[in-house]
Amino acid sequence: MNNKNQISGLHHITAICSNPQQNIDFYTKLLGLRLVKVTVNFDDPTTYHLYYGDEMGHPGTILTFFPWIDAPKGHRGTGQAITTSFLVPEKSIDYWKTRLKNNNVCFGGPKKRFEDDQVITLYDPDGLELELIAHSSAKENDERFWKDGPISYENGIRGFYSVSLSEEGYERTSEILNELGYKMIENEGNRFRFQLENSQSTAGAKILDVLCLPYTPHGMIGLGTVHHIAFRTPSDENQKSIRENIINIGLNPTPVIDRTYFHSVYFREPGGVLFEIATDPPGFTLDQKVEDLGERLMLPKWLEPVRERLEKVLPKIDLPKYNKDNSK
Repeated sequence: MNNKNQISGLHHITAICSNPQQNIDFYTKLLGLRLVKVTVNFDDPTTYHLYYGDEMGHPGTILTFFPWIDAPKGHRGTGQAITTSFLVPEKSIDYWKTRLKNNNVCFGGPKKRFEDDQVITLYDPDGLELELIAHSSAKENDERFWKDGPISYENGIRGFYSVSLSEEGYERTSEILNELGYKMIENEGNRFRFQLENSQSTAGAKILDVLCLPYTPHGMIGLGTVHHIAFRTPSDENQKSIRENIINIGLNPTPVIDRTYFHSVYFREPGGVLFEIATDPPGFTLDQKVEDLGERLMLPKWLEPVRERLEKVLPKIDLPKYNKDNSK
């Protein structure tokens, strides 16, 4: 299997939350992400699917949520992606410490990881573990920023830095990561760091950490946990090739599924984490202009005939409104 030039980093990470309004307020007002798409879970259209990212919703910036209000609380454990890490500018740590304190958000750190990472750990209202990682590669991700959001350019999030997987052991997961184009570059205790082999930079969500936690119980999906992580590939042709190779090494991918804004293939890696291969196109501007992203509920054509019914069932939400001068 040789996909070293076909995977180009993380595409998106999808998690589970409870109250959609609480979720929107936290990620847009506190963290300063843009709500780039409000749609529904295509497998359960009575549930929202909320997408947050940079101004255009570039792959590598997108954190998405299924608001399952009645779902049980999940717990982090092995066989899960347990930490989602955002990239912030090197000199923004003091800003974020102050911002989190002023908004009564508990956090840990900053602490140093490996040689260059400065890490602040926090949790969203449902308990999803997040990190803000200050790193020099933020300056290479200047375009991954929402200029009209509530946080200034000097301090704003620049998409993902990495994601951390919790595993009983790392060797079999390491094999599939190698096949996807990742190479282990260093380890620190039980944390093994992988980076795309064809990348000389950590910019653009090209880092993945595997934590070897053999005595940790298996995780349970629910509120406050990650549902799956998606890797990006530039085209349908590349995705097809990757899927065939996944089959050839003995794993069991789904057929290609049309998610409107990208095409998806899902499979479980040997440690149990649900992986997705997602195409870069068509993208979130397929059905909205850049300036209109996130302003209204968007439905695929096959659900438009039941829009009125869905809008009655879905919880009422207030979508964020920003101007260029607010609370910088």
